[in-house]
Amino acid sequence: MLVLPAELTHAHAVASCRMLVQGLASHADAAVVADASALTHFDSSALAVLLECRREALAMGKTLSISRMPARLRELATLYGVAQLLPAAP
Repeated sequence: MLVLPAELTHAHAVASCRMLVQGLASHADAAVVADASALTHFDSSALAVLLECRREALAMGKTLSISRMPARLRELATLYGVAQLLPAAP
């Protein structure tokens, strides 16, 4: 399981993305879950990071789903038309 940081804004996006992609690469399972429960301070950069992680996962033959995504982030994903690309974890 990947764990998102508490803060994921434009200032932290590159470092967070790098960290998550490294975790994704070392994840043995084909179905990867990103836990967003710690995420408390974020902007739309969090969506960009998650979408990049999804692209990387697909390139590795894996899937990515999100657990406990904050409601406000889910609303942003819906507003930007990308919610279906970031499915909730079962």
